[in-house]
Amino acid sequence: MSERPLALFAMSAETLPNVYPPDVMDRIRASVDIDPSLIVRDFQDPRVQRVLPATEILLTGWGCPHIGAEVLDAAPKLRAVLHAAGTVKAMLAPGWWDRGLVVSSAATANALPVAEYTLGMIMLAGKDLFAARERYRAQRTFTVAEILPGIGNYGRRVGVVGASKIGRRLIELLRPFDFQVSLADPYVTESEAAALGASLLPLDDLMRENDIVTVHAPALIETDRLIGGRELALMPDGAVLINTARGSLVDTDALVAHLRTGRINAVLDVTHPEPLPTRSPLFDLPNVFLTPHLAGSQGNEVRRLGLYMTEELERLLTGLPLVHQVDHTGLERAA
Repeated sequence: MSERPLALFAMSAETLPNVYPPDVMDRIRASVDIDPSLIVRDFQDPRVQRVLPATEILLTGWGCPHIGAEVLDAAPKLRAVLHAAGTVKAMLAPGWWDRGLVVSSAATANALPVAEYTLGMIMLAGKDLFAARERYRAQRTFTVAEILPGIGNYGRRVGVVGASKIGRRLIELLRPFDFQVSLADPYVTESEAAALGASLLPLDDLMRENDIVTVHAPALIETDRLIGGRELALMPDGAVLINTARGSLVDTDALVAHLRTGRINAVLDVTHPEPLPTRSPLFDLPNVFLTPHLAGSQGNEVRRLGLYMTEELERLLTGLPLVHQVDHTGLERAA
């Protein structure tokens, strides 16, 4: 029997048992030599330094320390990092890719709950559910037979900003429904958008023509405050802005100013800053539905992240192509 390769966990000790519950951990330990009690919090830890020279695989996740050049130098046998979370951009040293190491990420797994959350909010927003709840709470009565004009999801126009993993997954989830979906992304062609199931629009037109606009672009220098006062002013009366990407993509002050008029509405799972100041008007405005950055993997969804990377580990060790390998050539434009 061949000797199993040595692997290390590098992530938050608190999240490890949720990401890798016992049955998933059993699969990992059947594939590699790994000590679940040795979890890297600092690559300079003497216990970690002793095993780094023989380590071939890092199983990383939320809370992983930065993997700098000094770590790579101390781990000459390292050949793969399997990241049971989303982006790897801040975690890896610039020279990582020059060493021919393989990186895989569970970003696709984490995209699904965000897309599901967004789909749910789109459906609720299309029914004007948040405002209806406030009216019912205030009036304590309603008319059963009343058909409210302007609400409903038949033919509802939904604009997606950014063909990220989450944006693409959302468009896929929207397909079975009777929505009209458009997409704004400078790196996508009309034919690519059509293949996804959306019509391609410039951002201004998307803001102007959709009842619901949902933001899924990456947080980059060029996307900072991508949605500002000018773009918000283009939204139709009664339109809804949903942000599950990053708070920096939306100009908070401009958004508050527009929301205070009551002309538009917002569903915000992320904000800038985050958390918000305790006296932020976003907590109290009746046309805002605010949640505490929970659209991503939570509770039993976290297991999916570990399962994706466990399957990648098994592929790696049997010589099969990795399904979720990170392409570093497009990493600068990724979330």
